[in-house]
Amino acid sequence: MPPFSIAIHGGAGTILPEQMSASLQSAIEHDLEVAVKAGYQVLTQGGLSVDAVVAAVKVLEDSPHFNAGKGSVLTHKEMVEMDACIMNGNSEAGAVACVRHIKNPIALAYDVMQQSQHVLLMGDGAEEFAFQHGHIFTEQDYFFTDRRYEQLMAIKDSNSVALSEANYPDDDKHGTVGAVALDQYGNLAAATSTGGITNKKYGRVGDSPIIGAGTFAENGNVAISAAGVGEFFLRKAVSADIAARMRYLGENVQTACEAVIQGELKEMGGEGGVIAVDCQGEIHFALNSIGMYRASVDKSGQLNVKIYAEKT
Repeated sequence: MPPFSIAIHGGAGTILPEQMSASLQSAIEHDLEVAVKAGYQVLTQGGLSVDAVVAAVKVLEDSPHFNAGKGSVLTHKEMVEMDACIMNGNSEAGAVACVRHIKNPIALAYDVMQQSQHVLLMGDGAEEFAFQHGHIFTEQDYFFTDRRYEQLMAIKDSNSVALSEANYPDDDKHGTVGAVALDQYGNLAAATSTGGITNKKYGRVGDSPIIGAGTFAENGNVAISAAGVGEFFLRKAVSADIAARMRYLGENVQTACEAVIQGELKEMGGEGGVIAVDCQGEIHFALNSIGMYRASVDKSGQLNVKIYAEKT
């Protein structure tokens, strides 16, 4: 049987083990495992990689433990604004930005890819498209959690978008969720979803819904989903750069990912990481931060769930 594999992430950054209770760590690891298994089941049943990454990301969006969907952070106006992107290895792609009333933004991004002539829709227009294609209006109350409200209140009166003190194990984590997969037919796919950053203003959009920055997939090469400080990942076109190094320099997935994440990105202050899978099903996690919520099922069927960088 041809190789197939999947990897997921739930954000990267300063994840402090001394503030992580055993019960919380167990809950986070459980959700990561459920998500990666949901995607892997699609692959084992002969499904496509694009459907596998959607299945995995939807589980993460439905969990309050990650900054996407249900667990999204709040803007300065105490609202949720979410971004998502999906890309197929055949260069099809769909993305949405600044949506407020869609339970699973990744499902909407998938529909943009499949049912529109466009790649990226935003705000009211994205939601108009959503409701015309059967997505249900979801009240903001669904997304509200006490944890995210407390995070916002801690910095709302400042111009900051990151907490100066972490009151939660991952308050200083750059929250994104994502998945990459290779299916039995050689198709690669990547998906990324996020609630953005706490206290954001002006309709800010990061790297997650941008092809070549936070998300990229190319059959015969690699699929990538990023998690980190979006502005830096945008400036360095991180996922496109990794793919280009593999395509033109012939670097393997590990070498290319590490060169970008540990190189100029890190030097300019771009904290975070990527998950990647190549056309042979080889998985690599690269991070220059203390931790990354992540899980994978490799081409041998081995399940791995990890949080901290030292356990890579």
